[in-house]
Amino acid sequence: MARRRLAVIGAGAIGRMHVERARVHPQVEVVAIADPSPAAEQFARAEGLRWFADYAAMLDEVRPDGAIVATPNATHVAVGLACIARGVPALIEKPVSDSVDAAAAMSRAAREAGVPLLVGHHRRHNPILRRAREIVQSGRLGRPVAANALATFYKPDAYFDVEWRRQAGGGPVLINLIHDIDIMRFLLGEIVEVCAQTSNGVRGFDVEDTAAVLLRFDSGALGTLAVSDCAVSPWNWDLAAGEAAHYPRQQVNTHFLIGTDASLTLPQLDLWAYRGAKGWHEPLTVERCTPHDADPYHEQLRHFAAVIAGDEAPLCSADDAARTLAATLAVHRAVAARTAVAPAAVAIA
Repeated sequence: MARRRLAVIGAGAIGRMHVERARVHPQVEVVAIADPSPAAEQFARAEGLRWFADYAAMLDEVRPDGAIVATPNATHVAVGLACIARGVPALIEKPVSDSVDAAAAMSRAAREAGVPLLVGHHRRHNPILRRAREIVQSGRLGRPVAANALATFYKPDAYFDVEWRRQAGGGPVLINLIHDIDIMRFLLGEIVEVCAQTSNGVRGFDVEDTAAVLLRFDSGALGTLAVSDCAVSPWNWDLAAGEAAHYPRQQVNTHFLIGTDASLTLPQLDLWAYRGAKGWHEPLTVERCTPHDADPYHEQLRHFAAVIAGDEAPLCSADDAARTLAATLAVHRAVAARTAVAPAAVAIA
């Protein structure tokens, strides 16, 4: 089968990563880049790809099978709507938008036009998470009662030379913790209530450097999450899961799912349970539930090709991603309100 012809809109770090992955992918190929920056033009020329300053002109002229939208967050909906208007399926990087209502409106437009949208919460394509979800849904944990996640890491000072990273919306809640909230939703279901505290006590920027979050799921399970970008720590998914070679892998767990019959660690997938009678004086056994090995970005591109072909439904739809965004934005709302808040409703009708 011919490789699906993709265009990349936005040639920053994530856009370039998609180009690099597609270069060796058997099911997709990138044929054009749209990004007005001189650096993007130089990158496109070096890759032997067509370059456009204007994404609409590129969509009209190239007519790709699909588009990868890796532009700044605030532009995701405008670019996504341009793809929808031309019948071009899109893989939109996370967060799907900077507004829940705008994300829902884009989702409605896609549904009415019959154009599929996939949102790039790439961790869902990691075999570790797919296996963890199978275990949860099989009932082996019993009733999930609690979950915990750590996203603690140290961003070097040079990272903050970019001004927007020191301002509201540029902190670790919306950039990093959104991944962990999406993991929690993917594994445990909908989040119905959020409590949170944030601090900027280390870096002193307008935006937080640390946050602690309490979640309530519609099942009644509770979750706790901590995120910090000023912490020297191995306890974060990027270091623990080995998804990218530029992060030195650490053999630690960062996520813990706790149930009435068993508990599961991630990313190592250790399943802890009693062999016989249950009770804290009884010995626990551990089983490592090793999944197959695969690059989640490679798997995401494979899935996108299948979505374009109509063979698979998006693993993370725009509606789904809007709910993750709503739960993440609720963190800052809870801090401002000094009380628990419900994530904003996602209007899908």
